[in-house]
Amino acid sequence: MTTAGRADQPDQPDQPDQPDQPDQADQPDQCSYTLSVNGQEHELRGAWMGESLLYVLRNRLGLPGAKNACEQGECGSCSVLVDGELVCSCLVLAATAGGREIVTVEGLGAGERFTDVQVAFTETGAVQCGFCTPGLIVTVHDLLERNPRPSELEIREAISGNLCRCTGYGRILEAVETVRDARLAAASRAAPVAAGATRQEGAG
Repeated sequence: MTTAGRADQPDQPDQPDQPDQPDQADQPDQCSYTLSVNGQEHELRGAWMGESLLYVLRNRLGLPGAKNACEQGECGSCSVLVDGELVCSCLVLAATAGGREIVTVEGLGAGERFTDVQVAFTETGAVQCGFCTPGLIVTVHDLLERNPRPSELEIREAISGNLCRCTGYGRILEAVETVRDARLAAASRAAPVAAGATRQEGAG
């Protein structure tokens, strides 16, 4: 994937001289480490130990999908997966994520193909300004991997940590339910085929 929700245009990575990021030249606490992001190894050299994973993803690795909003873990815009666990990347020290598998919204799909979640968000109008979309996309993927048959209440609980000021969440709920129902229908159609193949193998 090349953008957060694939429906919003990718913004430019933040400039490394943001006031909340200390001047590297003045910092003795520098380190080198390797991050595994979306299946690729990235070696970081001379990085300040206090840099957040969000900062490193956006400014050092050029992955603008995770958005920089609250920097307090309150909005969900910077959500990524670390070893399969949904986290706010603004709260994770990048230097502590070495040896762990990080997946950002750019790494959810296969190449340039949309995921079914991204397609549903686009078709239902769940994308408005698009700023919160990347975090929501990652959150919904995580939800449906853990719970293929979530109720409306479970969906609401799962996305409660992702703030959206545009949609009122109605269209977001519709998008998640659309993907859920489509996946369940596909699984139901595949079940008899798999059962038939098993019987044929047993007969042989």
